[in-house]
This record gives sequence, C-alpha cells and structure tokens, in this order.
Amino acid sequence: MPQPIVAIVGRPNVGKSTLVNRIAQVNDAIVHEMRGVTRDRSYHSADWNGVDFTLVDTGGIELATDDDFQASIRAQAFRAADEADAIIFLVDGRTGIQADDEEVARILLRSKAPAFLAVNKMDTPGGVDDVWEYWQLGMGQPWAISALHGHGTGDLLDEVVAAISHLASTEDEDVEEEIINIAVIGRPNAGKSSLVNRLTNNDRSIVSPVAGTTRDAVDTLIVHNEQKYRIVDTAGLRRKSKIDDSVEYYGFVRAMRAIDRADVALLVMDSTLGVTNEDQRVANYAAERGCAMVVVLNKWDIVVGAEAKLKVREDVQDELKYIDYAPVVALSALTGKNALRLWDAIDEAYANYSATISTSKLNTWLAEIRESGHTVTKGKTVLRIKYVTQTSACPPDFAFFCNRPDVVTDNYIRFLENRLRREFSLVGTPIRFRFKKKD
Repeated sequence: MPQPIVAIVGRPNVGKSTLVNRIAQVNDAIVHEMRGVTRDRSYHSADWNGVDFTLVDTGGIELATDDDFQASIRAQAFRAADEADAIIFLVDGRTGIQADDEEVARILLRSKAPAFLAVNKMDTPGGVDDVWEYWQLGMGQPWAISALHGHGTGDLLDEVVAAISHLASTEDEDVEEEIINIAVIGRPNAGKSSLVNRLTNNDRSIVSPVAGTTRDAVDTLIVHNEQKYRIVDTAGLRRKSKIDDSVEYYGFVRAMRAIDRADVALLVMDSTLGVTNEDQRVANYAAERGCAMVVVLNKWDIVVGAEAKLKVREDVQDELKYIDYAPVVALSALTGKNALRLWDAIDEAYANYSATISTSKLNTWLAEIRESGHTVTKGKTVLRIKYVTQTSACPPDFAFFCNRPDVVTDNYIRFLENRLRREFSLVGTPIRFRFKKKD
C-alpha cells in the first residue's frame, strides 16, 4: 500500500523547502533567500507519531509574473496538490496576505484533499496573535509556525497526520522490496529532465532549453515490469570553478549525493555535440564513486547521416575508455525512439553490479591465468597469485592473495580485469581488485 502524500504549496520564498527539511529531518531541499530556487516538485520520506508519509516540496506559485519558468512551476505545484492526500498551504506571516495567497486559497478550497493553512516565520511567541487576519482566506484555522526554529510545527503535524492516518499502510513492513536507485547525470542542457519524463511517462521535471533549469536532485519512484526504480534527476554538473552562485553550488552537492546513493548512473550526453570535457568530468565523478553506468546518447534523432553517427560512437570509445564497461544506448528522449532499450541496459548493469561469482569459478579462471604463464617479474621476484575470492558486491570487489602484492603493476591489473570481464558477464559495472599477502 503506497504511503499518503502531503504536498506543501505556497508563494515563492515563504519557507516551503525549510519546512520540508524540518519535517523530513534532512537537508535534501535547497534553501536560499533568492526567490524561485525550487522549480520541480521533489519527494521526501517523513513520519510523525508513527505515521509514515511522503512529503512533496513544490515550486513557488506566482499567478502574474514574467518568469519564463513560472507557468511550468505553477503546473508542477498544482499537480502535486491534485495527487496529494493532504495539503499544507504555507504563507509568510511577515508580509501579510498577498493577492497570490488569496488566489491560491480559492483554488485549494476546490481540492478534494484537506488543506491546512500554516503561517510561517512566526519566530517569536508574541507575534502569534497576528495570524488571525488569515482567517479571511477561508481555509479554516491558521497555524502559526516557524519552519526555521520548529515552533508550532508539531501541532500542525498532529492535525495533518490525523487526517491521513487512515491511509497509512498497516501491512507488514519487515519485508524490504528491492528498489534500483538510478541517478540521471550529465552536463547542463543534455536532456536529463526530458529523459526522466520519458521514463516516467509524466511531465515530472521542468524541461527548458535554458541550461541549469533543474537546480535540485528530483526523485521519482516508478514500477516497470514489476521492478521498482527510484529515478533521480540531478542538476547539470559543471566544474566547481565554473559554478557562479550558491544555489548552483548546492545543486552540485545534491547531485553528488544522488550519485553516492545510486546503483546505476545514466550518463546523458548530447549526441549533436559529441564527447565534451564536461561529459568526461561527469563520467569520472560516477566512476570514482563506484556505481554501475549506462551511457545515453540523447538527441540521436537529429544526428544526420551514418558517418556522423559512427563518429559519435567512435568518440565515446576513444574519450571514455576508463568506463568502457558501460553499455551505450542511443535514443531520443523527446520522441521516445529507442527509449525502451534503456530499461534492458539498466537491468543488465544492475544485475552485474550486484552479482556474486563463486570462489570455485574464480579459482578455475585463475588456474587458466597461471597456466598461461602471464605474470609480473621484478628482478628475481616473480608474482605468484595463490587464490582469489569475491569479498563484496555493489560493485564487485575481488581479493587476490599472492606472495608479493608490492610488485603488481597497473598494466597487470588491466590484464586481469580484461580477462575477468571476458570470462564473466560484468557489463555495466566497475570492478575493484585488492592484492593481499598470503601468509
């Protein structure tokens, strides 16, 4: 049974992301004094008084504005309200009632879900009496809170949880379902949000030709062929030296955290530009963190001619040699052409990423290596590997026990990796080797 959903909506800069972080007890949502930092809606796990629910952070709603993104932000916020089981309508207690507050209140009054009016930034107890003017919004009792300091949030949550507790799952939660965590990564404007929307069949993320539209890491839980996936759309990654404001910096940090949590990273590249320095840098971020990887050549439909397509694939092979284990899928997120092939690549990469190879099979393979006579010598020292075993998965980690770990060279490690990948199916996943002295 899915968890109840609680959406937080309101004008820009009233403290929605601060309240999300307070309730969910995390720092997932970017908080900044600049208006419009949150654009997409993002989902966060939360609980109160033993009731688990999903909290949705939305972009600020402005009904009359010249902001290029506001129509999409507004649609995202209202879509979150439509799917919610309860709504927290947040207003700013310092500014008083604004025209947009009145309009949003009128819209929420038509919602089927119960809506709770929360007056934020009431940081001093003496100012609580000022909330009574908000009765005129027609939303019922206004709850005076401070998202920053936590004042009043407990009383508000008591009411919210009372309204959704009958929807909370009563099933046995002990059995953990396998969820594959996917991080969609790439440089700005490569088409990451379009790909997420294509995979989820939903306008989940705001799509715009303006680079840097996505600022936070936005996650979606979906089911495909009875397998659950958590897909995280991340902000476009650039060199830290090129990040020119604190909002973009925190988006970069969230993206790196998403990669850290990911089982599989989808490296989205713009096929029309080929492999750029930024693509190589992003690929290196994921490779260093040890998650499985699939290279996605997006905008494949506008690469004209067989020679041009072949050139892009050759560039990928030449410029991304250090992730040559990653399968390459060419598709168009915009039209959906070849997008279904991506699921097979994800499943294969994850299966290999989490696979375990038996010690007996590994040592049969190692015996063949020894028989070939290929080893490392240094002076009179000859490397002799006694046996090998897999010590962990996600990614696969192999321990080689030998007489002289200090003489192992990078070339010999690459030789062993190539032979291991040839013998066992390890497409899509990095592998790690450790050499230990056999006493």
